[in-house]
Amino acid sequence: MPAPNSDIISRAELLQQAIATLQLSIQQIQASGEVASPGCCVLRYQARGKKQAYWYYKLYATKPIFSTTQPNKLSKYRHLGKAGSPAHINAVLSVARRTQIDHLTSCIDYLRQNWVDLYDSLKEKK
Repeated sequence: MPAPNSDIISRAELLQQAIATLQLSIQQIQASGEVASPGCCVLRYQARGKKQAYWYYKLYATKPIFSTTQPNKLSKYRHLGKAGSPAHINAVLSVARRTQIDHLTSCIDYLRQNWVDLYDSLKEKK
């Protein structure tokens, strides 16, 4: 029968391996292209012309982070143009990358807490 500490060590190693795997996934996502700032999303809005309405898209942030034509002024929006434009597609992909990274980061935080719980159970056995 293995020693109780060897079981804890084995589980701690598995937790560390899982964290390393998730960190590698984050690095791969970051290397694949631009990552939107936290809290960004792509919004659709309608502009009315003389004869009809048009749908356009903008990247929205919860705080002003996008540069404007005015010096020292930031905006919460970056206009992306029409659906399927390169700016629109890039923004959607950057938000998707942010969402993936945020989820993986939450998983890493959870596993780190599990590691702390495991360490605490080792201290209790002493």
